[in-house]
Amino acid sequence: MPPAGIPPSRALPLKESGLFKEVLHYYEDRQLKKGLKTADAILKKFPNHGETLCMKGLILTHLGRREEGLELVKQGVRLDLTSHICWHVFGLIQKGQKNYEEALKSYTQALRFDKENMNILRDAAHLQTQLRLYDGLVETRHTLLRLRPQLRQNWIALAVAYHLSGNLAEAKSVLEQYERIVKNVPDYDVEMSEILLYHVRVLEELGEYADALSLLDANAKSRAIIDRVAIQEFRARILSKAGKDEAQQAWQGLIEQNPNCWDYYKGYLASRGIDLEAITDEQRDQALHSLHDFSAQFPKASAPLRIALEIAQGDKFTKLVQPYLKTRLEKGVPSLFADLKSLYRSSSKRDTIEQTVTSLLSTLVHPATSPSPPDTDPTEYIWALYYLAQHHSFLGSHKKAIELLDEAIGHTPTLPELYMFKARVLKRAGDPFGAAKNMDLARTLDLQDRFLNTKAGKYRLRAGLIDEAVEVFGLFTKKDAPSPSQDLEDMQSLIYLTEEADAQLRNGNLAMALKKYDAIHRIFDVFEDDQFDFHGYSVRKFTINIYLNLIKWEDNLRSHPAYVHSAIEASRILVKVHDDPSLATKPSSESELSKKQKKKAKRAEKKVQEEAKKANQNSANEDKGLDIGPLKDEDPDGTKLLQASDPLERAAKVLKPLTTMAKDNIDAWLAIHDVAVRRKRYLQAIQALNRAHALNADSPELHFRLVDFQRRWTSLTDKPSENAASAALSAIQKLIPDEVSLEVFNSQYLQRHSSRADAVLAAAKVSRTLGAPREEVEASIFTALNADTELKLETALAIVAFLTEIRSQRAEEFRAACRAKFQLSTLFVPPEDLAAAQKAVVQKDPVADAVEEKAEIIS
Repeated sequence: MPPAGIPPSRALPLKESGLFKEVLHYYEDRQLKKGLKTADAILKKFPNHGETLCMKGLILTHLGRREEGLELVKQGVRLDLTSHICWHVFGLIQKGQKNYEEALKSYTQALRFDKENMNILRDAAHLQTQLRLYDGLVETRHTLLRLRPQLRQNWIALAVAYHLSGNLAEAKSVLEQYERIVKNVPDYDVEMSEILLYHVRVLEELGEYADALSLLDANAKSRAIIDRVAIQEFRARILSKAGKDEAQQAWQGLIEQNPNCWDYYKGYLASRGIDLEAITDEQRDQALHSLHDFSAQFPKASAPLRIALEIAQGDKFTKLVQPYLKTRLEKGVPSLFADLKSLYRSSSKRDTIEQTVTSLLSTLVHPATSPSPPDTDPTEYIWALYYLAQHHSFLGSHKKAIELLDEAIGHTPTLPELYMFKARVLKRAGDPFGAAKNMDLARTLDLQDRFLNTKAGKYRLRAGLIDEAVEVFGLFTKKDAPSPSQDLEDMQSLIYLTEEADAQLRNGNLAMALKKYDAIHRIFDVFEDDQFDFHGYSVRKFTINIYLNLIKWEDNLRSHPAYVHSAIEASRILVKVHDDPSLATKPSSESELSKKQKKKAKRAEKKVQEEAKKANQNSANEDKGLDIGPLKDEDPDGTKLLQASDPLERAAKVLKPLTTMAKDNIDAWLAIHDVAVRRKRYLQAIQALNRAHALNADSPELHFRLVDFQRRWTSLTDKPSENAASAALSAIQKLIPDEVSLEVFNSQYLQRHSSRADAVLAAAKVSRTLGAPREEVEASIFTALNADTELKLETALAIVAFLTEIRSQRAEEFRAACRAKFQLSTLFVPPEDLAAAQKAVVQKDPVADAVEEKAEIIS
């Protein structure tokens, strides 16, 4: 008879029961082959024993036989639905597949049959934290503490659970109870120090500043808290919040330790009632006086001088900025313009800086007719020219910037920064090919400089030279990697992936562009998954404060510019494919791999297989883990991804985080609308238009979509439910008055914004959509060339693309006009000339040879 409470199907004889315990032991010790052999011995006599089947499946999964193992686990669960071991194993498998919701369901089932299993409870707590199910987390942590109150990590984990759920009062109570019962804490105990700092943080967030200061000071005095900098920072911050007079002294002590920390100066000034964001004239003088005293006390510190420039105005600013500029130009600080760029928000400060540097330059360059030219510091001269070039380029005077840079290059042709910034100026002026060529010139001055090579590769990408860019990147990537691109993707280089995706998109290769954007999305999925291990580690190691910062950072992960940009661009590609499915199947020279690329891909795949085979031979019994390893790339050119079904569903998925993470990004709301309206989610679409309208009611892109939505809505044959239709109609009427026709609405918009070329383009697109004759559309769009119309380079390129799209006979005429208007740009030349400009980037010329020769002589 089986023991009481054990189902007959689960009961094993004494010998097999001992063998099953050995299976568990072998698995824990990672003796996987022995465990597999023992499990087979049990299954030979009892082939339907669910728990043994599950353990065998788990072991097979660790040995790399994932599909076989998963099938055995599912079979085992079906055979014994009341076994906590079966459900626990199933949960482990699902957790390894990053399917956290299903894994938690399995753990919940396991806990029904073994409510006090510590391992399952801990794993469930980690999953609840990962899924941000904080109410359930508090309950689970309570259970763990009740079962093992002697483990101090259980106390801290419960406090953290309360903190995450927003119940700071209970977190404080748990910490107080823990500190009352803890005994025999050794001196300089790092873990206890972290717990006490966390307690202070909780009290600070609760607004109990007196208690926080008392706890902090008592434990700082007894050396229970050993992080001295953290003590000072907490103390200064809490004193400021409490409005104590000692705050000023506390911030001053921090400044003495680190006189270049801006936050310390801001805290010091705030303690004196000076808010830098809303400073008055009286406070301005007080702040400048304090900063002057700090500058005298710390003459090598730049922070007080730089903050003073933010505050000062008029003559005081002029008096302060002159020595600041001169000192840094003498030292040759390349980042000086980046340092001062924020001051350009004020036109008066901008003009003062220009006058100061120009005046300084005039004293360095003496007329050639002077009988006795003064000694000129070449360093100061070069960097003054460099700064002025940056200044004029920032203001849009690209010709003037290039003149200054050419003068500097003529004086010192071996300074890489000059060629680098000339490349940036040309890029801004619309010459990506000249920009790439100049960045290559900078690279030749120091071929061992990784930064210069990286910048050269980036600019080649922007010139559309993707293979040539990869060659440059390959100089510093792993030599044993399948390819430089794959190595950079493995290293999660968001900058590279974004630039390559954009380059592929500009080249018209939608498949590869989408593939690279998708790689960015997968990296963010990895970032999100990587936090899982810290839910247990941080509590176990008591790194609580930094762990809470991590949770906050992860909650805002997809607000990162790389994700926002890639999600918007990927959704646009998917919308294009939905509107024109032929884009996914149409063969093109851009979307097909060349023979050379196919050979490279084949060699890379073979190399990966050989490495994997070698690794398997060297570690036959190695635990391969539950995590899904790198998979073979079955879609090297991205065509399968582009052709995959439900493009709108995929677009909606990548855009979903932007509804909360990019609320202030109008492009995100427009992309959300484009997807929603095609999915016939009209309320979601109109809500997105409302959000975009609140951000920028005059946006040209919004104007086009308002008209498009109105047209779609009025042509609907199957309206949504009455309530939804009423809500949508009410929202539409607020954006487009019902008594105004779309033609009049478009005309009114154009009249209001006739001086903006992007508005002219939007109105032309609307006219085309409303069925206006091509000649009328062309005449309208050519008004963008009027002298009183602001035409930017990006808008001009968009107009050319639109004219080409509607097959206008006047597209070349507009290009010619743009060539005259944007004289430095090479983007308006005929297509055959563009190809020649691309080739010229990687061809050496006499200038490059001369630069390289001079660099060799100097070295």
